[in-house]
This record gives sequence, structure tokens and C-alpha cells, in this order.
Amino acid sequence: MKKGWTISLAVLLLTGALAGCASKNEASGTDAQGNGKPKELVVSTWGFSEDLLKKNVFEPFEKANNVKIKLEVGNNSDRLNKVRMKAHQVDVIMLAEQFAAQGIEEGLFEKIDRSHIPNIDNLFDVAKAPNGTDYGPAYTVGSSGIIYDKTATSQPVTSYADLWRPEFKGKLSLPDITTTDGAFLVDFASKVGGAQAMDTEKAFGQLKTLGPSVVKFYTKSSDLANMFNQKEVAVATVQNFVLATIKKANPNVEWVTPKEGSYAVRNTMNLVKGTKNKELGEKFIDWWLSEEVQKANALDKVDSPANKNVKLTPQEAEGLTYGADTINNLKTLDWNAVNKNMKTWIDRWNRDVVSN
Repeated sequence: MKKGWTISLAVLLLTGALAGCASKNEASGTDAQGNGKPKELVVSTWGFSEDLLKKNVFEPFEKANNVKIKLEVGNNSDRLNKVRMKAHQVDVIMLAEQFAAQGIEEGLFEKIDRSHIPNIDNLFDVAKAPNGTDYGPAYTVGSSGIIYDKTATSQPVTSYADLWRPEFKGKLSLPDITTTDGAFLVDFASKVGGAQAMDTEKAFGQLKTLGPSVVKFYTKSSDLANMFNQKEVAVATVQNFVLATIKKANPNVEWVTPKEGSYAVRNTMNLVKGTKNKELGEKFIDWWLSEEVQKANALDKVDSPANKNVKLTPQEAEGLTYGADTINNLKTLDWNAVNKNMKTWIDRWNRDVVSN
């Protein structure tokens, strides 16, 4: 009997040891034989510049951490809806801060442990906690301003108020209210109307007078390149990441930082609620924020760097939102307030601006 008990106890101990080993191997991304079976990390993103991101970010991270990255691509709204519906288990999601604010409000994201993401300390202040310290940082800080065809006017464009100049009637393109830049319209139209802060009545009063000047309210920035190429528009408000594409279509296009200031465009990284790869996701976020990765993406014109330690020559920085003076002077909005008011704004937009 004692011999039987001894054998049974040995089997139990061996089984427990193997189970513990398997659990440890699963967490580290290796199989039971230590053959290095990679873990899968699902990243939800836009899908642009995939080849460059593969070279600069994904493949080096995969190699260093025995990970296989799977991408879920699409626009902000579609990808956030998939998370809402739990259509797929995404680990890390990249969103413009407006949509990140919606996800946080709805409880769709995990709180992060900032001690696992030390590179946050190397970011510009505006990028460290766009949606609060419990949630992910901005991995890039772009800007929204004005572009115009300098051959289409004898007067330089220097201000948002210039969009209302009579010479631009029928030559203007603006973002639709449902885009990230749509909220910037409401803010700067308020200021043109004389308000010190965002004022819906003043804003839509100004936008109503501007509506007849607009050739198209665009939802895709690629539409702008075609319109500038065909000389259908002479002036627009847009994010700077598309400047290079538009300049290829029309070399006469010039970027303007309005005297009122450009708006910060912050793209964020967050962990999706229920992820089983929380620590690995935090490690991935930290990787993306590193000086090495941030510089590689800046040099390839993928993203403007949010890491303040990245140093670029004037030529390397061309077309990017770069440098402390530029980034520290960007204007920001309260996206929780914007999201709260958006339905009302869309109704006013459709009634007073688009149909005008």
C-alpha cells in the first residue's frame, strides 16, 4: 500500500510540475519543449504605411519578444464598433483621441500600469496622458492647420478668418463635422465669431455664412489631393500628415500655421478590456514610444515623433510636427465635451451648413 501511495504522489507532483511549466511557457511565448512557439498579439490600427511599420516596428518587436503580430485594420469608427460588439479579441487599439475618449467612457479599455511603459516619461507633455493617466499615451502628435495654393491669391493666408475671404468662394474645402477636424471647425469658427471659448451659436452662425463657399466637405483626405491637382480648390483645412501627398499633386500648395495656432492631433494606444496579453501589450506600447522606433518612423515620414529625445535635421523634419516650440504651442480640445455635443452639432450642421 505504501508503495502505491508513493507512486501516486509522484505522479501528482510530476503532473503539477508539468502544468506549472506549461503555464510559465505560455506566458513567455515558448511551448513545453522550449521550441519558441510565438504568442499572438492582435493590434487594431488604420492600415496605412504597413510596409514601413512592418520594417520599423512590427518585425523588430516580433523578433525581440517571440511574438506574432496580427493586424485588424480600418477607420476609427469601424474598429471601435468591432470592440463594442466584441467581434474579435483585440489586444492593443490605436485611435484618434476623440474615439479613444468614447471607448474610455464606455469602459472598453483596460487601465495601464505606467511603470511598465517607462518611455512615457520621454514624451512631450501633450502626449503623455491625452485621455488621463489611467489610459494610454499618444504615440504621435500631428497638427491640423491650413493649406492653400499660393498661385491662386495675391494675399497670403495667415489666419482662419481668411477662409471667409470672398475670393475663396467656390474654391474652399473643409472637413465634414463627423471627422476629427470637424470639431476644430466649431472651435475656430467660434473664435472668428468673437467668442473667447467654444460657442456653438457663434460657431454655426459663422459656418452658415461659409457653407456656400465650400466645394466639398471631405471625409477622406485623399479627396483633397485630387481637388488640388485639378485646381478645383485653392484653400482647405487639413492635418499635416497628408501635406506631402497634396504637394505631389500640386507643388504650389503651402502649409500655414494660423496665427491663432494649429490644433494638436493625437493618436493614442490603449489596451482592450479582456485582453489576455496585458503586460505584452504594455511592452508593445513602450516599444513604439522608444527613441529608436520613433525616429525610424519620423525619417520615413510615417508619424511625427512624440518622443522629445528624437533629433532631426531641418530636412528630416520637413512635413512633420516637430520640435518643442511647435508641439508645446498646439491647441487641444476637451474631447469628452465634444463627444457629448456631437449629435446636436451634426443636426445643426445638416440643417444650417450643408443644406445652405
